Amino acid sequence: MRPMALPTPRGPVTEALIAQLTGPAHAPVRDLALAATDALAHSDDLLVDDDLQLALFLMYELHYGGLEGVSDEWEWDPRLLAVRGPIEREFEDALRHAVPQPVATRSVPEALFALVESDDGPSLSAFVESDASSDQVREILACRTIYTLKEADPHSWAIPRLHARAKAALVEIQADEYGGGRAERLHATIFANALRGAGLDDRYGAYADHVPATVYASMNLMSLFGLHRRLRGAIVGHLAAYEMTSSLPCRAYSKGLRRLGFAAEVTDYFDEHVEADAVHEQLAARDLAGSLAEDEPQLAGDILFGAAACLAVDGRLWGGLLAQFERGESALRKPLR
Repeated sequence: MRPMALPTPRGPVTEALIAQLTGPAHAPVRDLALAATDALAHSDDLLVDDDLQLALFLMYELHYGGLEGVSDEWEWDPRLLAVRGPIEREFEDALRHAVPQPVATRSVPEALFALVESDDGPSLSAFVESDASSDQVREILACRTIYTLKEADPHSWAIPRLHARAKAALVEIQADEYGGGRAERLHATIFANALRGAGLDDRYGAYADHVPATVYASMNLMSLFGLHRRLRGAIVGHLAAYEMTSSLPCRAYSKGLRRLGFAAEVTDYFDEHVEADAVHEQLAARDLAGSLAEDEPQLAGDILFGAAACLAVDGRLWGGLLAQFERGESALRKPLR
């Protein structure tokens, strides 16, 4: 994956951050630090704050494919980490206040299944199956690009932090996500094919200026959990919830895409997940999350928190898109070309 082109700033923090990353290597970060401190103090809701969510995403992106025109030296620059730290802490605090903490009164796998079954949020996939227009489908695909063009990468941070049965289960899941050794079947590659088939740009970051803050919050949630060893339980719970809620919606997406006349290269991505994620559901809930909870019981609460956070943040994202579609509005900040 090529480095992502820098997007347009969405406020004083991203403006200062981009100037910092593209300016002289040893320039002081005073302006960036002040902008971040002020933004945190005045943000009404960090989970939907365009400026802070994009800023956090760009700082995390240095750990992935990098940013176009930005030195890799910034990845571990202590000055940048000192700015990122308070944003991460406020983000985690906002999540813990917004997401009810499930109580582990039963085994972790049973608790995960109960949590998923109780999630009764609005269904964007059902809307796509029966009512969405082709333009609305393209907007959904554009919103999915921020994660899906590097699908599975955030969860892979957990591999060296797990042991024995949990590690083996995670590697099995991730091997499927990465095409089982076949580069052309990488899920990110299949999704890029779908974008081209739908007449969209498959370059990573091509729609960075289009998507709402909730897209970045969803991606930042995974990066926060994945990049901090203390949150390894949460990234496992997130993956479990993600896999457990994927198969049936992907079936609905496939039906909706066929209803609208999209070609097989577009439906292939969703068809792939109907079968794969039905298997992954059991692997993630029982062999991954269940084994981790048995081996490290102190992580049970974090596993359930990660799952609940996945359902809440993604529910807010896709439910928000659905609400805008039902009002006859675009879900994007700027129209697709």
